[in-house]
Amino acid sequence: MSAAADVRPALIGHLKDLHLPTVRGCYEETARQAERETLSYEQYLLEVISRECEQRRKSRVQRLLKESALPLEKSLQNFDVKRLPAKATRQLRTLLEGGFLDRKENVLVFGNPGSGKSHLLTALAQELVVVRERKMHFTKCALLMQDLLAAKRDLRLSREIKQLGRYEGLIIDDLGYLQQSRDDMEVVFTLLAERYERGSVLMTSNLPFSKWEAIFKDAMMTAAAIDRLVHHSVIIELNIPSYRVEHAKQKQQAENQAEGEGGGPA
Repeated sequence: MSAAADVRPALIGHLKDLHLPTVRGCYEETARQAERETLSYEQYLLEVISRECEQRRKSRVQRLLKESALPLEKSLQNFDVKRLPAKATRQLRTLLEGGFLDRKENVLVFGNPGSGKSHLLTALAQELVVVRERKMHFTKCALLMQDLLAAKRDLRLSREIKQLGRYEGLIIDDLGYLQQSRDDMEVVFTLLAERYERGSVLMTSNLPFSKWEAIFKDAMMTAAAIDRLVHHSVIIELNIPSYRVEHAKQKQQAENQAEGEGGGPA
């Protein structure tokens, strides 16, 4: 039996004990490559360890994406950045660096329905997960409220809020899109109060602050919610036409043009 054959079982056993599956899977192939290219021992070791680290990074990102519950189809690659106002483009570029999460700053995006608010925040969050491995979580405001109400009913609201506190950025989509009762919004306010200066909130709304009393149903609660959100925040205003309306118009124009070119008497 060769010396290499003697070494192999022991090496595989050690790699299993050290939880290095990628090294275990590639060390032989990489060793043959090192021989062909006359790599040094250090270069060979660097290659196999680099592959292990890269695979671990990919696994971490996949886990973070799964936990984020982000709609992955709304990526930055699929977002028409050219439609953004110049100021919003600059703000997005800065936010992609991720520093606002370290400073526990909020990101509040306002605009009419169809202006791209949700896609913008979702794309931002995906980039922060994939590129910077930040812990993000996405939820519709209505679904979040239902979960919090259920937790309150079962006397586990503080535990639910603590669970959400694991995420550096919590995306709350469509605040004010549906009418809710005061009791409904009280649990959302409790969450916002608990996250104040402890974690970032990324929120979209089609209603300006002046109309938020219709959301929270109480002037004092409205003022307190706005105060906590705005104190450390980046506010993005998307005063642009609806993307969906523009897309529908373009599609209709293309269909009319096609009909005009293909029409006429036979």
